[in-house]
Parts: sequence; C-alpha cells; structure tokens
Amino acid sequence: MTDTHKATENQQLLHLVFGGELVDLDSVTFTDLSRLDIVGIFPNYATAQAAWKAKAQATVDNAQMRYFIVHLHRLLDPHTHAHG
Repeated sequence: MTDTHKATENQQLLHLVFGGELVDLDSVTFTDLSRLDIVGIFPNYATAQAAWKAKAQATVDNAQMRYFIVHLHRLLDPHTHAHG
C-alpha cells in the first residue's frame, strides 16, 4: 500500500466504488448508464478495495462486467496528493 492510500485517524480519503457492464473490454463505455451499480462511498482505500473485490468476485461469470475505484478525495482537493 502506498502513502496515498493511507489515512490518519482524523482524515477521510473518500473513495467511490461502482461498476457496470462494458460495451467492450478495450474501453470504459457502459452498455446502459441507468444500470450502473453504485456500490458506495468509503472512508479509505482499504475498505473501498474490499468492496470492489467482493463485487468483482461476485460478477466473475460476466466477462463484460467491471468495477472501479474512484479516488474522490483527489477530485475534491486535487492539491493534497502529487500525481505520479
């Protein structure tokens, strides 16, 4: 785990987990935006990754289904983390 994924007790590093069925595996174009699965918003990377893994494993039989983790904390305050 890198430093960007660690949070202090008083700091929330919000992460969104969502997924859906892709048109093809070479893009991130969803077949139906109204059917996106918004798993939730999590207070740190570790809990987001656990939710992502559970959803990914539960949908393993559908090759077109993909789940993603979005680092909301970077979007909310882009100056808090250096891009690397």
